[in-house]
Amino acid sequence: MMTEKTVVMFGAGCVGRGFLGQLLSESGYTLTFVEIDEPLIAALNARRAYTLRLVENNWSEDLVIPVARTLYSRADETLVTALAETSLVTTAVGVRSLPDIAPIIAAGIVRRAERDVAAPLNVLICENMQDASATFRGMVMAHVPTPLHAYANTHVGFVDVVIGRTIPKPTPEMRAREDSRADCSFIIADAYKKLPVNRRRFVGPLPEIVGLLPSDNFTAYIERKLYLHNCGHAILSYLGYRRGHVLSWQALEDPVIYDVLTRAFAEVRAGFIGVYAMDTAELDDYIAELFENFANRALADTVVRLARDPLRKLGPKERLVGAARLVEKAGVTPDALSLAIAAAYRYDNADDPLAVELQRRIAAEGIETVMADVSHIRADEPLGKLVLEKYLTTGTTETAVGNCASPA
Repeated sequence: MMTEKTVVMFGAGCVGRGFLGQLLSESGYTLTFVEIDEPLIAALNARRAYTLRLVENNWSEDLVIPVARTLYSRADETLVTALAETSLVTTAVGVRSLPDIAPIIAAGIVRRAERDVAAPLNVLICENMQDASATFRGMVMAHVPTPLHAYANTHVGFVDVVIGRTIPKPTPEMRAREDSRADCSFIIADAYKKLPVNRRRFVGPLPEIVGLLPSDNFTAYIERKLYLHNCGHAILSYLGYRRGHVLSWQALEDPVIYDVLTRAFAEVRAGFIGVYAMDTAELDDYIAELFENFANRALADTVVRLARDPLRKLGPKERLVGAARLVEKAGVTPDALSLAIAAAYRYDNADDPLAVELQRRIAAEGIETVMADVSHIRADEPLGKLVLEKYLTTGTTETAVGNCASPA
């Protein structure tokens, strides 16, 4: 039944096409995407491939990634059968869409159990989400009948993954073009090619995947990515928005924002060294790579894309507040990070429904109440005082997070 290496990939968006598709295709897997974007489904099925452009500031390379088929995301016979017969599953749909695909994957597991499929199935959860394996496993198992739990426990692995490649969302202009090199399936990304995974969550032997980095200390990989990479994007986006920038590299070139980012990274670096005794040279190399990545003009990532969903990104264990708590544990004051948190609470983009909701709540309940509820930061604790000072003090916000003219 499973004579070839196949993968069912939920999500043909930025991560699915811009990263996982390349690695898995190069590893010999036959790709089946699962999507809800009907124009994208049509484009992928018409071409049976898509073009991925890898870019740096002065270099680019086009890769054509073959795709066997792209299915609509529903638990019909075709998709359930594909799940019953596949070697691997990936998710890259966004945290909020995981509950939608959980029953579909559960149906595939049930079909495998009914057929008594002996081969293991591993689900790689490629989402910006802490405790992704346990959380998504719970979602899926809620739809698996109790008598089949024993099968699922021994035959299905839910594996945490860290995504480090930067893949900006395609612009409307890019999606509108219909030529064979740049239709709506065309995507651009940087050339980063490492895929850290939690070794302990696999069932059976590790799959052979290009760039796979199995780790027994996966928490360190997750927190390093979240509290440096994602934290850096948050700083560029929320401060960049306040200061009138459109693209993330423009925000990086703003001396005010560059200073905040540099100081924030120094705080987080001290946190990792103080709490986890991380290798300083490895941290410094990672931070240097991030600055190179952020400066990549060819990616043209927008600050509003990076800033979207502030309610989630201001969570107590998320990229800004979680980083500040790590820094506090090391006995360091999260001064620059508190400024970034204040800027996030000032994010009022009318085109982002969750930013609108955040500002509505602040207006109705007050910043102290919302900060305590969303970020678990009390107004009377040291971090709360720092954030409120930067949020409320006119001179500080004008200097660091106030609006200015857009860059030329």
